[in-house]
Amino acid sequence: MSQVKENDTVKVHYTGKLADGQVFDSSVERGEPIEFTMGQGQLIPGFEKGLIDMKVNEKKTVNISKKEAYGEPREELIQEVQKSQLPEEIKPEVGMGLVSKSPDGQEMNLVVKDVKEDTIVVDGNHPLAGKDLVFDLEVVEIK
Repeated sequence: MSQVKENDTVKVHYTGKLADGQVFDSSVERGEPIEFTMGQGQLIPGFEKGLIDMKVNEKKTVNISKKEAYGEPREELIQEVQKSQLPEEIKPEVGMGLVSKSPDGQEMNLVVKDVKEDTIVVDGNHPLAGKDLVFDLEVVEIK
């Protein structure tokens, strides 16, 4: 029976949880496994490492440290922005998601962390940066 190795295309069901057990994402609930090719950097390193040598229908739980997940939050991704730079129709609130476009057209997701009188503080870090993660994995298919 084959086992998952580098460059295999695999279909995987997963449930991602924080260390306290709170589920943040699950392919099981969506009913569709994810499909991707190993070794192309599409997923966090710890997720792919956890799949190596697994067989079809095998289930496993992997603990992924923050450095093998989304890393530590980076201070340079937290910025204070003048409210005047926002489109007029946007009324910023803490927790609100915004999208910023760089001059080269690249989009960056931001979350409003603080609203002050003339400015807002936005955070461009991945929401799971700085967190250790737990994934329940099940290999559905190896191509």
